[in-house]
Amino acid sequence: MKKHLLLLVFSLMPYLALYAQLKREWEQYLFDLSTIENMESSSWQSYYDLLYDLEENPMNINAASREDLEQLPFLSAQDVESIQEYIYKYGPFKTLGELVLLENIDYNKRKLLFYFTYAGEVREKHYPEFSNILKYGKYTVLASGKVPFYTRKGDREKYLGYKYKHSIRYDYSYSDYMRWGIVGAQDAGEPFFAGKNACGYDYYSFYFLIRNCGRLKSLAIGKYKLKFGLGLVMNKSLNFGKLSTLSSMNSMSNNIRPHTSSMDVNSLQGAAATVNLLKGLDVSAFVSYGKIDGTLDADGNVSSIVTSDYHRTPLELSKKNNTSQFVTGGNINFKCKGFHIGGTIVYTNFNRNLTPNKSATYRKYYAEGKDFFNASINYGYICHKLSFSGETAVDKDRNIATLHTLDYRVNERMDLFAVHRFYDYRYNALFSEAFSDGGTVKNESGAYIGMNYKLRKHLLLSAYADFSYFAWPKYQISVASHSIDNFLKIVYTPQHYVLSAQYRLKLRQADNEDKTDLISKIEHRARVSIALQLDSMLTTKTQLDAAYCSYKSNSKGWMLSQSVSCQWLPTVNVGASLSYFDTDDYNSRLYHYERGLLYAFSSPSFYGQGIRASLITNCSKIRNILIIGKLGVSKYFDRHVIGSSYQQINHSSATDLELQLRWKF
Repeated sequence: MKKHLLLLVFSLMPYLALYAQLKREWEQYLFDLSTIENMESSSWQSYYDLLYDLEENPMNINAASREDLEQLPFLSAQDVESIQEYIYKYGPFKTLGELVLLENIDYNKRKLLFYFTYAGEVREKHYPEFSNILKYGKYTVLASGKVPFYTRKGDREKYLGYKYKHSIRYDYSYSDYMRWGIVGAQDAGEPFFAGKNACGYDYYSFYFLIRNCGRLKSLAIGKYKLKFGLGLVMNKSLNFGKLSTLSSMNSMSNNIRPHTSSMDVNSLQGAAATVNLLKGLDVSAFVSYGKIDGTLDADGNVSSIVTSDYHRTPLELSKKNNTSQFVTGGNINFKCKGFHIGGTIVYTNFNRNLTPNKSATYRKYYAEGKDFFNASINYGYICHKLSFSGETAVDKDRNIATLHTLDYRVNERMDLFAVHRFYDYRYNALFSEAFSDGGTVKNESGAYIGMNYKLRKHLLLSAYADFSYFAWPKYQISVASHSIDNFLKIVYTPQHYVLSAQYRLKLRQADNEDKTDLISKIEHRARVSIALQLDSMLTTKTQLDAAYCSYKSNSKGWMLSQSVSCQWLPTVNVGASLSYFDTDDYNSRLYHYERGLLYAFSSPSFYGQGIRASLITNCSKIRNILIIGKLGVSKYFDRHVIGSSYQQINHSSATDLELQLRWKF
């Protein structure tokens, strides 16, 4: 009876949205990428922050530099080349509709570009007067909070603070010339105006950024993010995975960005700058000093660096800021007629020794000591048909990591891609993040091939195959091993609906039950979805996910999801989503995207049997003020306890209310 009722609700939901309109469609694009990769990676939240910032402050496509356009993950190096070549030949875009004249910019890319760019006038380049900056800048205050209608075990027994999560953000921006702001954030369970948090929030961040001031291309003070080359030495910004590689291949832009997130991971603290010395020659330098969390051993050494960013219990709070970290370095980069070459150096010093526990074989070559040094050279060539990029890096012990990418445009319908990487199992770089199957720039060699093929005008096929070899043992793998990853996706985009289907097969070796031999862990994942746009105000999406995992035992699962959004009044938008999931265990878990608050990428995972429902409303009735509320409910049919340890909820359901207020002036 329960399943029949759910099926009835799913069948009726498309017709309940009489005035539906899906907001921020690029969020779905991000979800599609992230579910192919590791959803737990903090990079996806950073990725979301970047795209939301770009939507709030779109760039003038006529004045945007190559580095600006390369921030957009759905644009390849050839796409950027085509846009800039068009402007050089025919002058500035009058409207973004002219993008249809560029053969390689397909319907989906054009649609996404409308969120992040506009066709504006190209004015003489000079830094605006300070009085104009103060007069015409945009100020934003954003306050967010989360109220759980349940009590966790930690709320009763161990957490030092109350169960509510909240944050506040004050941000100022003037075009792409200046930006600064302050962020304060508090996770549930952390003390507020108490103990080590006597100044209020558990986390504070200040950021200040100047761009395009003469030869000074960028200057960041406070919290910031960096990326040089392909990320083998320094990437505290973004890392695009296997699926996004099919569109963002060979993105070599160096960038300095303010750290605007309410999470303290993947950031540096101090100052960083890029200066253009000569035409095509940029020099960057940075210095950072800050406190980090560490787990200390009996001798006061750091056995592991803690990145969870939680300070809820006495033990977690004792690790807060107990270790200092000094980082400095720089990059030099030269571009000329499609060729580019550069070099990066990074030096890191800790006030305590890193002494990881090496009792397990796979930890034998973990980073240890106080001082670390890395250097790399990066190189490449970009033209209309071909782009090639590479980076080769060494650490202080002369261990090597190297990564090369190739993108060849066969014709206007087909792109071919290839990636080769070799990361020595002894290589250590504390701030590296690059293309990999194992999640780190260490202990991996592999080859990746992929393609995008336009079968017809509205029919796109994407596929890749990736083979990886791990020369040293890994977690739950006692000897050398390999993995094979295959992916296929087809998308049909006529005028009024989008139909897509994708399938992924991944084979990875792991220890058997007795740890005497390796056996295959085989994972199948598939998705079919259809998004309908019945008129200018009605859009709805239905999606079916399925998973099957074979390792020691078999595990399978499926999820049916439906989402709609209603423009109830001119100033009120209401959205809803409902999902039913049924999986055997955690191995066949499934992910569900749902609209969240601003600066919040929401994609929870589910396993077992149950439903997930959410309702979100945006109200902008008062001028310059936006109020958002979201109610989310998770109900399980196969258990009476949710979560574990201090996060345990002694109930079969959990309900949260999230609230947000944004004031622009």
